[in-house]
Amino acid sequence: MTSRRSRLIEEMGLGPVWVLRDNAASPTPDAPDDVHGEAADGGAAKAGMNKAGMNRAGMTHAGPSAANRSAAAPPRAAAAPPARATAARGAGDSRAPSRPVAPELPSLDNPERDGQIARMDWTALKAAVSGCASCGLATTRTQTVFGVGDELADWMLVGEAPGSEEDMRGEPFVGQAGKLLDNMLFAIDLSRDKNVYIANVLKCRPPANRNPMPDEVARCSPHLARQVALVQPKLILAMGRFAAQTLLGTDASIASLRGQLHQYQGVPVIVTYHPAYLLRNLLDKAKAWEDLVFARRTMATFKAATESAGAKPAA
Repeated sequence: MTSRRSRLIEEMGLGPVWVLRDNAASPTPDAPDDVHGEAADGGAAKAGMNKAGMNRAGMTHAGPSAANRSAAAPPRAAAAPPARATAARGAGDSRAPSRPVAPELPSLDNPERDGQIARMDWTALKAAVSGCASCGLATTRTQTVFGVGDELADWMLVGEAPGSEEDMRGEPFVGQAGKLLDNMLFAIDLSRDKNVYIANVLKCRPPANRNPMPDEVARCSPHLARQVALVQPKLILAMGRFAAQTLLGTDASIASLRGQLHQYQGVPVIVTYHPAYLLRNLLDKAKAWEDLVFARRTMATFKAATESAGAKPAA
């Protein structure tokens, strides 16, 4: 890390500088679950170890995954929306208003809507998200938060739901959590506008930053599935409990999912903590760094194989 970079990080107030080490320790799955944004942990019980879990030499097949990639990494076809994960509601702020219910919501089981989303290009998908009124969050949001970054990125980061600052600015991962994420990416020579695409499971902020509700996750998941299909990343970093549970179709804890390779739509997935959680639990920054090192090494392994397959086909 150059002195210039060190000064930059210090000026951002995000020290100590994240420095890449080759001998980073293996992740130790013993930390508490992550929680969304600024909301307190809703008391969701930890699930047991992921039964499909394997060591780094293999991949799990939790959730709505496609077949493992071959060494040649054949072109990926657009996949169906992900399985709908069960999300526990957090305790929240007792002063927060109750969640408004949009009238005449479409059925959760809506294959026609899901099929339409699965065929959209970027322009149509952005318009669909901007005008979405599929759940009650449409009545409380300031604006939708679609995503940001390189739409042909090798890395895709998936968070949970927008917070208050994201809701105001229309961009995921801003504020102090966003600065920490930028610092983490900077440490492995990435940035949100260079070979990284960032999106959330939910495109609208839950009131008072409470945990996402299961119906909200179910209605919004087809949008995320299409984003993944359009980006066609080589690796997905799931940041936070709801992101991991939604992508993998599990209720397992962050602790039990870390340090393993999972799959979503045939794309390798690595689970880590949400930056907002790390701001409240400083000791777990070291574990998040281990996850980044694991992701960087995994990307190096897969990059050669995927590049040998040629340019990415249109989704």
